[in-house]
Amino acid sequence: MTEALLDVRDLRTRFYTQDGVVKAVNGVSYAMQPGEILGVVGESGCGKSVHAMSILRLIQIPPGKIESGEVWFGGRDLLKLSEEEMRRVRGHEIAMVFQDPMSSLNPVYTVGFQICEALMLHKQMTMQQARNRAQELLGWVGIPEPRKRLDHYPHQFSGGMRQRAMIAMALSCEPRLLIADEPTTALDVTIQAQIVNLVVRLQEELGMAVMWITHDLGVVAEMVQRVNVMYAGYIIERGEVLDIYHHTRHPYTQGLLGSLPRLDEAPGTKLVSIPGLPPDLVALPTGCPFYARCLHRTEQCAEAMPPLVECDQPGHLVACWHWQEIAEKTTK
Repeated sequence: MTEALLDVRDLRTRFYTQDGVVKAVNGVSYAMQPGEILGVVGESGCGKSVHAMSILRLIQIPPGKIESGEVWFGGRDLLKLSEEEMRRVRGHEIAMVFQDPMSSLNPVYTVGFQICEALMLHKQMTMQQARNRAQELLGWVGIPEPRKRLDHYPHQFSGGMRQRAMIAMALSCEPRLLIADEPTTALDVTIQAQIVNLVVRLQEELGMAVMWITHDLGVVAEMVQRVNVMYAGYIIERGEVLDIYHHTRHPYTQGLLGSLPRLDEAPGTKLVSIPGLPPDLVALPTGCPFYARCLHRTEQCAEAMPPLVECDQPGHLVACWHWQEIAEKTTK
């Protein structure tokens, strides 16, 4: 088996606030292969973005702190690198596209300058070389009149065009891993589809790995190879995308999938909602964090957090004491 491109081991991130310690990421472990598209899904506040920011060490200290863990990339533990070494990794080897392109792009600099800046820093290009490359990149991501657009400011771009410009900036140094943190959330459905298709096409052309973070399981259905389902800072289910959709073994994942409208369902079929609210990350329960909302709960669930173990499908991992009972009910 090929050596993993990214290997995250027991990553834990905390935020020290006036209300207490927020346990945002709680022992996350997984590996990504070169060229893989990985989906990271879960509802708001489950730790998706914080875990990605922890990988790039973008957590603000204080109040945040990466308490423990290892993040292996290119034979190095990123958590042990100096800040200078991390600056050479960010944007060059690992790039990130953020949720809101308007707040990610600097409003007082032209879009062209912001793309050129990364090329001059990481690729040692002259300004003219960087401008030529930036023009190519804007054309590559589908922005019309790229030469003219280089000298425009972010407010002169539409939301979809700003996100395309952010993708162009992220890809400027040909990273080995692109982390896309809910890049389509603020966009309308048509533009969402265009951005998803663009990222898939660029991934195929460049052969890079992509981590696609979203709360929308529908977006990742035909896009990713593997899925990490997160809840309360834990990975509670992980596996091939078809296994996750067709052989769901965690009640939380079942709830997420049940909340999606389906074209193959009879008219009038009601969507499923998950009862209750997510747990308070300042006061996480001793056992399974989904305990209070779960229809399959028992006393065992309240006493101990279930480990992430392989279930009936090879490579399909689940953190649930009762996954076998769930499997039996869903196969009847």
